[in-house]
Amino acid sequence: MLADEKLLIQFESGLNPQHLEKSSIPASIIGYGEISAIFQIGDNSDIAFKRLPLFPDHFSAQKYIRHYNEYCQYLAEAGLNLPEDETFIIAVPNRPVVVYIAQKKLPAKRFGHNLIHSLALGEIRLLFEKIVAEIAKIWRFNHSALPDRELALDGQLSNWVWLETGTDMTMYYIDTSTPLFRKGGVEQLDPELFLKSAPGFLRWIIRRLFLENVMNRYYDQRQVFMDLAANLYKEQLPDLIPAAVDIINRHLSDDHIPLKLKEIETYYREDKLIWTLFLAFRRIDRWLITKLLHKRYEFILPGKIKR
Repeated sequence: MLADEKLLIQFESGLNPQHLEKSSIPASIIGYGEISAIFQIGDNSDIAFKRLPLFPDHFSAQKYIRHYNEYCQYLAEAGLNLPEDETFIIAVPNRPVVVYIAQKKLPAKRFGHNLIHSLALGEIRLLFEKIVAEIAKIWRFNHSALPDRELALDGQLSNWVWLETGTDMTMYYIDTSTPLFRKGGVEQLDPELFLKSAPGFLRWIIRRLFLENVMNRYYDQRQVFMDLAANLYKEQLPDLIPAAVDIINRHLSDDHIPLKLKEIETYYREDKLIWTLFLAFRRIDRWLITKLLHKRYEFILPGKIKR
């Protein structure tokens, strides 16, 4: 086993989502996902814990874990390398049911978004070649697998870890906590889970105007590649975008229009605006819940994000 369930129960029972330093068991934030926060708990430096406080009951948490395990199985069948992992359902009285994903922690310096700041230009090009080739595996799998099954993924730089394994280099994909796949054209992940972290006063408009578009773009290879290239704006390295686009366009199938630099810039501006506003509204929601309603806000929000 990767983790101790009793430790997670103690951790969740004593967790203060707004003031981690006041929690009964110390923890440090490693990162943030769309619907999760990622911790190192105590002095256990070998495991990254993803916390998802999204579930109204044990049944819905079990359903999520079934989809999670199935998604990881499909990713492996497609040829992706995944870190060792384990899942836990933690239920503390008078709190939402929480799923924890324990994942073997990989070296932070080997994550894609960190490597591009330390590697030489030739090595950065090789890194992009490797990531683009890994992403392309998903669409080869979709074309060759059972006709009613379709995989998706979020290909951004921070989801890839390039490790030396013996005499070889291996790419790992770590963003498994959003299990995006369809069967018979039907999305298997309950889209309402995305809305759990959204402000209550915005959920109706997100559900109506944005939710389907956000989920659908992960199934579009060209959109996934565009998001990967646009990451370089976020990382303050726009000079690398032409090289990234050249690599991506060589991997796009003939039925896709090649990416253009201008549309990547436009895509990034729009995406930046959406996520900046979304985080701002989540902070307003946290203030309303904690200060006006004097209730517990379950989600852990990032500080200022440089985009």
